[in-house]
Amino acid sequence: MNETPSKTYSRRLLWRFLDGSRALFLLSMTAAALSALADMLSPQIVRLAVDNVLGGKETGLSPLMARFAARLGGLDYLRAHIGVLALVLLGVALMRVLTLYAFRVSNTAAAERLTKTMRDTLFLHIERLPFAWHMRHHTGDIIQRCTSDIDTLKGFISEQMTSIFRIVVLLVLALVFMARMDGLLTLIALAPVPVILFYSFRFHRKIGDAFLACDENEGKLSSIAQENLTGVRVVRAFGRERQERDRFFQQNRYYTGLWLKLARPMSQYWSTADVLSGTQILLIVVFGSAFCLRGRLTAGAFIAFLSYAAMLTWPVRMLGRMIAEMSKAGVSIDRIAAIMQAEEEKETGRGLRADMGGDIVFEHVSFAYENGPEVLHDISFTMKAGTTLGILGGTGSGKSTMMLLLDKLYALPENGGRITIGGVDIRDIETRHLREHIGMVLQEPYLFSRTIAENIGITQPALDLERIREAARAACLDETVLSFAKGYDTFVGERGVTLSGGQKQRAAIARTLTQDTPILIFDDSLSAVDTETDAKIRAALEARFGSASILLISHRITTLSKADQILVLENGRIVEQGSHEQLKNGGGIYEQICRIQSGEAAV
Repeated sequence: MNETPSKTYSRRLLWRFLDGSRALFLLSMTAAALSALADMLSPQIVRLAVDNVLGGKETGLSPLMARFAARLGGLDYLRAHIGVLALVLLGVALMRVLTLYAFRVSNTAAAERLTKTMRDTLFLHIERLPFAWHMRHHTGDIIQRCTSDIDTLKGFISEQMTSIFRIVVLLVLALVFMARMDGLLTLIALAPVPVILFYSFRFHRKIGDAFLACDENEGKLSSIAQENLTGVRVVRAFGRERQERDRFFQQNRYYTGLWLKLARPMSQYWSTADVLSGTQILLIVVFGSAFCLRGRLTAGAFIAFLSYAAMLTWPVRMLGRMIAEMSKAGVSIDRIAAIMQAEEEKETGRGLRADMGGDIVFEHVSFAYENGPEVLHDISFTMKAGTTLGILGGTGSGKSTMMLLLDKLYALPENGGRITIGGVDIRDIETRHLREHIGMVLQEPYLFSRTIAENIGITQPALDLERIREAARAACLDETVLSFAKGYDTFVGERGVTLSGGQKQRAAIARTLTQDTPILIFDDSLSAVDTETDAKIRAALEARFGSASILLISHRITTLSKADQILVLENGRIVEQGSHEQLKNGGGIYEQICRIQSGEAAV
């Protein structure tokens, strides 16, 4: 997934993701700003108590604090009732607690709503992407973008972005209060800040590519784990545990090394930031103490100044963390945007809802997968409506590709010929309408982690059990399912691991039969069942779907023998065409395979 989205697109996508959570994030930032204001008030109250109440000074108050003291009863009253200031400090602390509580609640709600929006939007978009897109990209990497990258983006927005208002309020108010107390000491306190800012932005530019490499290799690691977990039976059947373990360890070692390599500049940054922050406090203590000894600064003002300086240390340190997280979030939003900018499957032609019960015609069809050699070469044939077409051919001869093109899972290029149903080019038939009227049993049947009944009835909502059993009987599966302790409520493990290969194929056939479509495609979907069961299924199909157009792809001659017409493919071309009787003595590939299989049967 090498598509790199523009920064403008990524920003617009982020703004789109924020639909439904912006108000909550605004509320959380407002609460954070009020909390910062409460932090600013406490040092001023302490300064008032030290200099003017306990110290006896009548001057040196800012206009704001002078009005504040007057409203509390004046300095004389406060000297007699110093507990009032303690209550005021308690009230400010309570205000800070309440605003922080409001911040946490609203921020958490906004973050979770944002996460839900991102997941829903991304999943919906992925479901609408073309079949070819899914074939080009690793499932593990897609899952990693839908989970880890979304969590990274959520963490940055909810933890760093929402703190910006608080940081801005802290910086502005602290600098205002500090400047009013002593402008020179304020400049001294700010001396390390330009250095920190310059170093932070340089650090941000330096680590962006490193975070991208880490994210991409996490996707590769996820792909390896996903492949091994779903293919665990193959791994164990061929004794490949050691090789797959070494492959995982090698990728995990490389991925860990990337983070360790990234840890060095990050450690250098944090260490430098700590030194600069400590230098800032040291400068304030040294120069502030000297100013106090010379009478330029009061004790209360010095205490308040130190409090504000300590408050400034946190935003400065947060700046570094925000920049580091910004780099990670930038990589994550770009990786998510790379999926979101992938073009969804679009309707081609006129979007007709044509009659799907007509003849199927391939006219000079040629096709090549992306960046690959041509798979089909000038394929032409006509399949009459309501007949059965058998297709025989070696691996890679283009049998499955023909069916994928018929179902528009791959788009037939303009110069690649035509495929028509009832005289209508499938490019002009509405895709949803086309697929609703074509039942397809794929070469590798896929079952979901649900019950057998749910797997068979997944094609239609609220399909009753009798319809499910009727389809299962046609697929010779009903008796097998009833022999299970829980019958049709038997839970099928991931990818159908609780069923045998033949049972999975029959379940997939039953699932397709629930649709009652005018076109049925069986892509080598009887290969895992025995010859007797194969014959029973074909007989049931003939009795149940006598009027349907059935395409049978198989390597088994007995499966194809009852077909009205048989095509033999070799290297993407039709080399033989006719009925079983015509081809079995035709002296070609079909006759050769027929003799080999009949000889095996005789043995």
